[in-house]
Formats: sequence, C-alpha cells, structure tokens
Amino acid sequence: MSDLHVVLGATGAIGSAVVAELTARGRRVRAVSRSANPGPHELRADVTTTEGAIAACQGAAVVYQCAQPNYASWAAEFPDFTRTVLAGVEAAGAKLVMADNLYVYGPVTGPMTEDLPYAATNPKGRARIEVDDLILDAHRAGRIRATLGRASDYYGPGGVNTVIGPTVFAAALAGKTARWVGDLDQPHTIAYLPDTAAGLVTLGERAEADGRAWHLPAAEPITGRAFLDLVWAAAGGTPKSAGLGRGMQRLVGLFHPMVREFGETWYQRDRPFVSDDSAFRKAFGPVDVTPHPAGVAATLDWYRQHA
Repeated sequence: MSDLHVVLGATGAIGSAVVAELTARGRRVRAVSRSANPGPHELRADVTTTEGAIAACQGAAVVYQCAQPNYASWAAEFPDFTRTVLAGVEAAGAKLVMADNLYVYGPVTGPMTEDLPYAATNPKGRARIEVDDLILDAHRAGRIRATLGRASDYYGPGGVNTVIGPTVFAAALAGKTARWVGDLDQPHTIAYLPDTAAGLVTLGERAEADGRAWHLPAAEPITGRAFLDLVWAAAGGTPKSAGLGRGMQRLVGLFHPMVREFGETWYQRDRPFVSDDSAFRKAFGPVDVTPHPAGVAATLDWYRQHA
C-alpha cells in the first residue's frame, strides 16, 4: 500500500503549511504546484488539466487539495477544476482531503455547525456548494474516499493572500495603520495556519473522517479590535488600528479588484461569524490549538524575516 501524501497547491499558504505538517509527522510527501522547483519531493504540474492532475496524484495514498482558482474566478472555474482533480485522485485510487471554507452556509444567526443547510445564494457560495457536492457524491458513489476540512479566515507564517495578512502584520511592523476588514467589534473565528494544516492531516490519517465535512479546530473567536491590540502589543510602536467598513469597501473596491470581491460575502464581516469545531474535537481529540498571542508573535516574526 502506498504511503505517499500529495499536496496540490503546495506553494500556497495552506499547502505549504500542510507540507510542513506532513514532514513533521514523518510522512513521505510530494509537493505539487505550477511553480515547484523540480526535485525529489517536488513536482511541477498544472492540475487544471486532466493529464496534469493524473500525473500529480500518481501513486498517492492521500491527496490534499489546497489549490484553487483566482478568488474572483471561483464561480466560473472552481467546479470544473474540482472535476479535474477528482479524475486524478480516482486514477490513483487515493483519498482526497479538501481544504474547504465556510461559504456554503451563507448568512447565519449563530455558531456554524456541520449540520447546517447549504443556504448560500451568492455566486462564490453556490460554487463552493457545487464543489463540495461533487466531492461527496464521488465518495458516496465509491469512486474515491473523501473528506472536507472547513476553516474560516486564516493568518500565520506565509499567509500573505489573506485579509489578515500584510494589511495587518506588515502594516504594524512598518508603523502604519493596521486594518481589519469588517466591524471591529464582532466576534470572528480566525484560523492559525499550522493549526489548519494539522487538522487537515489528521483528516487524511483517520478513516473515520471519510464521507463528510468537518470544522477544523481554531482558537476562540476574537473581535478585530482585540486581535489588532494583540498585534500592536507584540509589534511595539504607537498603535494605529482601523476597521474597513462597508462604505469604504465599496469605495476602495472601485480601484482594487480583490477588495471589490468582499462585498459578495460581507455578511461574514458585519455580524458574529463563529465556527463550532466541537465535532472534530469529540471525534479526534484531545486537540491543542495555538493561542492567538502565540500565533500573532510567530506571524510577526515571519513578516520580519520576509519584509
């Protein structure tokens, strides 16, 4: 039986964290991306093509799907991209672990659990529903084994293409205003990248994870104001913090395509957005997650080294 763990999107923030976690657990790893440096443990492949996906997944026991289309292109590209990845996983006879998020639920009025209906009506949410259905339908049909690990917004070492990235950590280190996207005083679950990676790898290792979605463990929900206070306490200097409200998001979005995309899911930012991870903890615990002060300190250290 193969013991190879393949990570798609291995140079992205989540993918690179999964590679690091697998390596720390002594697993045999193949890191796959379009920009990989050819080497004994890396493979350059375009997994948006069937040929590339089959080559990337060949010989795998577990495939971690951490690649995704451009954020603005999710609705148009994500379902077909997923069909291509499924072809590669099926050809390899491997298990698929999908790095997922919480978009499928749409606006909610309380903590999110895995048994909530898929109620998203916005284009990105509908795309994620289609992607998740494709994966779980393939599992139910016996084509593959699959599981999904869902996480909220993330931060951590290597996390640059995230709303809790340069505009928070790099800005604070430069003495500029650290900006939180959304209401500063609403509780929000945020995920520390190494914790997310550990959760995904646990799902890959455990057969009882198969056939469903799981909310990955994270530290307690925190408000943007409290999180920025932690950042400034660790970064030093004169604290300068601000929230990016809906009106400013619309204005900035006129000139900044990524910011414009936030409007579609603003419900995640103007009210409590809390993920309940108790099902994962009950099934796979005990689980240790990184406290926010420790995660903030490690992330600032990474930004200092990669300024």
